[in-house]
Amino acid sequence: MEESPSKTGDGAAVDSLHRATEFRPFSITPPHMRAFHLAWLSLFSCFFSTFAVPPLLPAIRRDLRLSDADVGAAGVASFAGSILSRLAMGPACDLFGPRAASAAVSLATAPAVLSLAFVSSPAAFVAARFLIGLSLANFVACQFWMTSMFASNVVGVANGVAAGWANVGSGLTQLLMPLVYSALAARLPSSTAWRAAFTVPAIFQAGTAIMVLAFGQDHPSGKYQRIRKHDPSVNPLATVLLGGLRNYRGWILGLTYAFCFGVELTMDNIIAEYFYERFGVDMEAAGAIAASFGLANVVSRPMGGVASDAMGRRFGMRGRLWSLWPVMTMAGVLCFGLGRVNTLWGSITVMCCFSFFVQAASGLTFGVVPFVSTRYLGVISGMTGSGGTIGAVFTQYLLFSGTNNMSTQSGISIMGLMMIICALPITLIYFPNSGGMLCGPSTQIQSYDEPNHLDEYQNLLPSTT
Repeated sequence: MEESPSKTGDGAAVDSLHRATEFRPFSITPPHMRAFHLAWLSLFSCFFSTFAVPPLLPAIRRDLRLSDADVGAAGVASFAGSILSRLAMGPACDLFGPRAASAAVSLATAPAVLSLAFVSSPAAFVAARFLIGLSLANFVACQFWMTSMFASNVVGVANGVAAGWANVGSGLTQLLMPLVYSALAARLPSSTAWRAAFTVPAIFQAGTAIMVLAFGQDHPSGKYQRIRKHDPSVNPLATVLLGGLRNYRGWILGLTYAFCFGVELTMDNIIAEYFYERFGVDMEAAGAIAASFGLANVVSRPMGGVASDAMGRRFGMRGRLWSLWPVMTMAGVLCFGLGRVNTLWGSITVMCCFSFFVQAASGLTFGVVPFVSTRYLGVISGMTGSGGTIGAVFTQYLLFSGTNNMSTQSGISIMGLMMIICALPITLIYFPNSGGMLCGPSTQIQSYDEPNHLDEYQNLLPSTT
């Protein structure tokens, strides 16, 4: 049975661990909602910086004499960087807290954004994109921070809205960076203008990191290091890392995220060119169609979090799993269909439906992640988050690298089939206190692999009030 929430001094309802039991996205009251806004804004700046390069590629390509292979290698390098950094960010959050970890990665990679102003060779350009890609590890810190601040009944929507709003940065930068470049090119040579343009995302990213340090709070109870100092259950890095890696649920969720968020990243790379080449629309129209795919995150990913919390309140963890699997499967069906539709407006319609379901599946995935393990939450978040970028690299290379004779539409359909197949392991996720999709709760709770931390699963059960 859930405890009756209490009230903080600012009127916010909280649980026994001082986590907010209500989500008010247009409030900035500390510590919960202030942490929410700092988290999504910091991640927004990292998406803005990482995807600031593609809209300026025509000018960069001319100046650095980049080949198609150089551009492709740079894109893969940015994904590869985020794979490594997301894996490392999980243990970093467990050991140092989300606030310090988030600010550290943003401050460390902001100079890499600025370094684009000084690159003079294709190799240096690829290296800079790799280093900038490291900043996307901020996603793991964002989700960890939301889980620390919000109770089980609203953590899904908090995670979904924070990530959804932050992902808009990858679309907004496509609109703003060309305007910055054009304004500078009116007074400077083209080769100088595009370089100077990167001061904008670099300063923005560093500024948000400083705001996180100055105004953020790791946990409702205070700074993370102060809490750890008085926590007798604190474990060293190796124990934290191995403990998380041994949890099979984290691997399944990583696979799930690889074929929802990973597929979304791949579509962001190919969708404009797909409409341009297959249906003969001009570049502006193709760009507008592609932008609509990414900007849907404002609504779709948060709706995944809302659905996860609603199903969790009514049916417990089984409800969260039963909402994730069909949405993921429907996204795969729509992805398969997108490659089979032969008309422009039919493809746009299917793409819009697909974008809603695939992005909602990402929100639903992180509606489950906070409940896998409190002790190793950072590692589980890192495993799941890095799965997304691994999936993007995998599908990009396998289906759209140009090394085979497969058409883009065939690749899209095959990617849809892969999504349907990779959604099936969700049925294997099982929680002793709550059950899984196919089985009810266990009567032998003592057999669970973390017997001293069963209290972390009490909130998985449906509310009785």
